[in-house]
Amino acid sequence: MTAGQSAAAWAEEARAAARRGLWRRVLTLLGVRAHTRRADAVAARRDHGAEGERATARLLAQLEAQGWHVRHDLALPRSRANLDHVLISPCGTTIVALDTKAWNRSWPTTLIRGRVHCGNQDRHEQVEKVAGYARRVADAVNIPRTAVRPLIVVHGSPVAGGYLEASTPDGPVLVLSPPYLVPTLAGAPGSRDPWRAGGLADRVDAVLLPYQRGG
Repeated sequence: MTAGQSAAAWAEEARAAARRGLWRRVLTLLGVRAHTRRADAVAARRDHGAEGERATARLLAQLEAQGWHVRHDLALPRSRANLDHVLISPCGTTIVALDTKAWNRSWPTTLIRGRVHCGNQDRHEQVEKVAGYARRVADAVNIPRTAVRPLIVVHGSPVAGGYLEASTPDGPVLVLSPPYLVPTLAGAPGSRDPWRAGGLADRVDAVLLPYQRGG
């Protein structure tokens, strides 16, 4: 599964659904249906998100030479949600559940009273959701919850200082700007253990399957 594949599929699905049916197609060609404009707006946001995920994947490719196992667009068990990126550390003791966000480049991402905001919009619920994904990954792979680290990388919106640590009921979540992503992961402690890392990657692959729309 390639990065951004499900987001791109959602975008195309939204466009197609808005134009389904003879009269809808005719009226769409005439430019008089508001629902197609709404669908196009939704699809544009999905396309923007898919491009963000592909940009993240290009950054993460640098880590594979250092012994990281990198996966993209995986299904979260017993959920309709997908995991943008899952990484297994070279030491084989840590999993990273990484979510890509593509937020408004005109607004900074900051902490306001302990909550993550993009401009004046509270985005902390999205941060808490990623922390919940990490908890569920740990349960699915059957490893301690502290062994799965939730991260968010934000494209577009500048992250204040490049790096924020947000608190959630499921533990802290790092929110990074793209230039901080690879150095933060590459600087994680632990010596390389290819056998252990490969074993943990096999366990991940057994329970976190490629995401399928409609599945």
